[in-house]
Amino acid sequence: MPEARAKKGAAGDGAARKPATDEAGGTAGTARPRRRQARGEARIAQLLQAAASVFCTSGYTASSTNAIAREAGVSPGTLYQFFPNKEAIAVELGDQLLARWRDTYGAAFTPSHIELPLDRMLDAVLDPLIAFNCENPAFFVLMHGSEIPGRITEEHDTLHVTMLGQVEGILAGYLPTVPAAQVHRVADMTFMMFKAGLDLILAHEGEERDAYVRELKTAMYRYLDPLIGDDSPRTAPHDTAPHAREGRTP
Repeated sequence: MPEARAKKGAAGDGAARKPATDEAGGTAGTARPRRRQARGEARIAQLLQAAASVFCTSGYTASSTNAIAREAGVSPGTLYQFFPNKEAIAVELGDQLLARWRDTYGAAFTPSHIELPLDRMLDAVLDPLIAFNCENPAFFVLMHGSEIPGRITEEHDTLHVTMLGQVEGILAGYLPTVPAAQVHRVADMTFMMFKAGLDLILAHEGEERDAYVRELKTAMYRYLDPLIGDDSPRTAPHDTAPHAREGRTP
């Protein structure tokens, strides 16, 4: 009888005991990924937002998981429940930012833009790209650091090639009679001008940042306008090209 009662008690304890749960809201030992739990997703988003802030403030190399946890208002132990190290955080953040960036450049490089006058085409392409980088400064940090995890740099290099191809495709529409090799060189130069101008834009804020945006558009317009030619139906008349006019000296 004592042995039977012991067995019954053990069974009763097991039936009454609640399954262990992790902080992400998932049940320990189950197959359901804890990242699918709402609480876990919210915690991951919190940590990634904190990481973006720390990376922008300190740079990727000087950042630490302790600093990220402190910025997020959680303990390092909580952080390690979701990410094993700083590199894993950078990869997750980089993946999300790259996904948003693909959506942005996909919208910027639409085929319909080749029907626009040159100055309006520059607005249509550059404005969303510049806005994305200004709103997501961690993207620039992760894509250009010297010690960023290889996976991020590889994906960025792939995106770089794709974006250059998009630039070349738009310029080919404006330069239909120009040899392909020359169009490629013009696209390469235009893309490098954008990258250099973006560095200056991100280094400033407020009205000064807006001024550098105008300077970049003026420089690109002045470079492309003579190549496209005044007779092109897609070239705005000089007296109606606002960015070029603003940058002219009397």
